[in-house]
Amino acid sequence: MLKRLACTISLAGALAGAGWLHAAGPARFVAKVRLPSGQTAVVAEGDFEARSIGSFSVRIYDPAAPGDETTFFRTGQIFGRDGTIETVTLAEVSGGAQPDLVVVERSAGTGGYRSAQAFTVAGPRLALLTAVEHLPPGADPVAALRAACAKPQ
Repeated sequence: MLKRLACTISLAGALAGAGWLHAAGPARFVAKVRLPSGQTAVVAEGDFEARSIGSFSVRIYDPAAPGDETTFFRTGQIFGRDGTIETVTLAEVSGGAQPDLVVVERSAGTGGYRSAQAFTVAGPRLALLTAVEHLPPGADPVAALRAACAKPQ
């Protein structure tokens, strides 16, 4: 029994040294959103990154039964972030038939400015529709995204 315990402790130490185990820090943002198409979007801050800066991923999964929403990966992308993810929602930004996926961030530094990105999901494709940065802390990011989308390119 003691030999088994020593091996277990030794293995845990080796794994921790390799970076596979880590101390619990502040929880990172992870959200799952059901899209009108039946697909599921998962938005998550990057693993092992600071909460205040780093990356986030947007992953799209094909429709599946409840409990299996993240079984059938379809597509995804990784984006940089300057702040923490505050919310993920669906909102009509582009004037299309389906609402767009909106990711809102808040900077960790002085000012607490907001940024937002709108994504469109059409079947197997995920595309960044538009983005806004350095919005005042109380600004409506969806309204800012709509205005940015309405501007001629």
